Amino acid sequence: MRRSLPRPRRWTAYAASLLLVTTALATVGPPAAEAAADPVAVTVNARAGLATVPDTALGVNHAIWDAKLGSPETSDLLKAAGVRMLRYPGGSYADIYHWKTHTAPGGYVAPDTDFDTFMAAARRVGAQPMIIANYGTGTPAEAADWVRYANVTKGYGAKWWTVGNENYGNGLYGSAWEADDHADKSATQYAKLVIEYADAMKAVDPSVKVGAVLTMPGNWPDGITAGGDPGPWNRTVLSLAGPKIDFVDVHWYPGGTAAESLTRTNQISDATWLLRQQIDRYAGANADRIGISLTELNVDAGRTTQPGALFLADAYSGLLEQGVFTVQWWNVHNGIGTVSEVADQTDYGDFGLLSSGGCTGDGEVCEPPFNTPFAPYHALSLMNTFARPGDQFVRAGTDQPLVSAHAVRRPDGSLAVLLLNKDPDTAYPVAVDYAGFTPADEAPTVHTLTNGASGVTTDRSGSATTRTLPPYSLTTLVLRPAGSSAGRPGAPGRPTAGAVTDRAATLSWPAAAVGAAPIAKYEVYRQYGTVSEQLGETAGTSFTVRNLEPGTRYTVNVLARDTAGRVSWSSPPLTFATGSPADSGCAVRFHNDTDWGNGYVATVEVVNTGPDPVDGWTLTWTWPTGWQQVSSGWNGTWTQTGTEVRVTPTADNRRLAADGGSTSVGFVGAYSGPNVPPGVFRLNGTVCTVRP
Repeated sequence: MRRSLPRPRRWTAYAASLLLVTTALATVGPPAAEAAADPVAVTVNARAGLATVPDTALGVNHAIWDAKLGSPETSDLLKAAGVRMLRYPGGSYADIYHWKTHTAPGGYVAPDTDFDTFMAAARRVGAQPMIIANYGTGTPAEAADWVRYANVTKGYGAKWWTVGNENYGNGLYGSAWEADDHADKSATQYAKLVIEYADAMKAVDPSVKVGAVLTMPGNWPDGITAGGDPGPWNRTVLSLAGPKIDFVDVHWYPGGTAAESLTRTNQISDATWLLRQQIDRYAGANADRIGISLTELNVDAGRTTQPGALFLADAYSGLLEQGVFTVQWWNVHNGIGTVSEVADQTDYGDFGLLSSGGCTGDGEVCEPPFNTPFAPYHALSLMNTFARPGDQFVRAGTDQPLVSAHAVRRPDGSLAVLLLNKDPDTAYPVAVDYAGFTPADEAPTVHTLTNGASGVTTDRSGSATTRTLPPYSLTTLVLRPAGSSAGRPGAPGRPTAGAVTDRAATLSWPAAAVGAAPIAKYEVYRQYGTVSEQLGETAGTSFTVRNLEPGTRYTVNVLARDTAGRVSWSSPPLTFATGSPADSGCAVRFHNDTDWGNGYVATVEVVNTGPDPVDGWTLTWTWPTGWQQVSSGWNGTWTQTGTEVRVTPTADNRRLAADGGSTSVGFVGAYSGPNVPPGVFRLNGTVCTVRP
């Protein structure tokens, strides 16, 4: 387990000059690059709506060891980049920080970093604060006093409060970097105290939102049960504290090389799905009210250069598409680390968006002048031109793994498309196809960040359908629609699913607002990759979808069409999963026995529930992801081809008696991302009932 939070560096000197930059600075010309021969196919489906961009979307961390936390120059740079949420007092320091005395025993507190200074900076930036209440060495009363000072005495209206930082890192699972003075360091104790914190803080100001710390699925210690807890950290915390919290808070440091971290953004949809499933399963009634924040994010390689910039834009977009309400980079200033060369650029190993102006211990290498923006800062600025509060993400994708695409539809009907070339050496021509949107016949507005550039460039050039992406580049196209969208119906409300079985689900949604003509019908679509597959239509506001596949995840939208043929925007998305058959000739129980963070031992019980004995059997399932595998197994012959697992019996267990005859097989599994359980098991081709 690597520590996901860097040690803060205390710099001793800053450059005297401050460098203010804008997004219109000149770029450094990229070196000549090899060009791909065939264009990459990019598909943007404006009818396949995803989450809407909240006003807290773009966030960063402020830390109390940063003496320039409250400086006008720093605040103005963050405002220019579109930052709308600031987290304080800084990662693991939050669990040793006492706000009344502005002290952090065992750590360094810089001058001019107290709470009032932070709030003044947040107001100058135009950002909402997210405050971390001290769990490790604090008390519910201390947190309640902070709420009272912030919102009653000072009238700051600080809405978002998290109880602690990475509290699973208190030694419970063997690694200890997070301060925790409690004798009982279990997840159970953390959850019980979260309840006390929430009650105390809301007694002062009932409007505050209180969050609990969870771990990102697929990241340590996800899946591990320690001590006397009833289950892993997330399950334990949600089961006890779920009814009292308003959001959960997770961190994500994907690790690996620059190339590896850039591929791991494809884990986001599965990780957020699993996290939402955990919330819905364990947090009690009305669990869908609980939001998700991701408040620390960074990479191991290329932190101040283009890999960090590409990862920031790709990860922020992917997380916001899935409904995460804020994504926050670690950190504003942090200090020089291990210096290296990445794609012909000097990388200072600094977790900060902005230079601290410091030097290595031997003085051989110094960062640029203080507050010089690094590449991830420019990527955040580009995100501000791409995804604005009120925009709705829509499906976008490509047929080239090294080229990613994201898109948003804006309230004025225009479309913005973000294209990322993750190849450091190759330029890719792209051909963009649009569904549900027709671009105006004019050059789009283009925002570009290339490798080594000192800022984002903006111009109007090219077409909406073809372009060449330079190596290691970020490009945003902003497109106006052809024709007017006036008079169209409003978007239907977010659907809900009821009576979900293995083959059907009844969808219901709030009616759309009528436009210039009456609404004729509602159309229900499934997002199938970047394609919208129509599942049916109705004149009412509910529809039963049939002929679904068992154990399958579905994301659906509803559109309204009026009597003049005008089509609304898509509703917010609903993602749900079908179950297994209630009645089948077989049943399977899949149980994770022991987990150690990237592998586990599982038992699979196979039951013949039919009236006839089974003499010889084959059990199959398909892993939902490409990073899950069977390493070895017993009580059967195990094979895995691609993502498909196949188990056949031994001589001892090939015969399953009728009406309940069973056998158990087991395996050692491995995973390098979210460990999504299989949805469907088949015994001799028959879909089995899945038992808990």
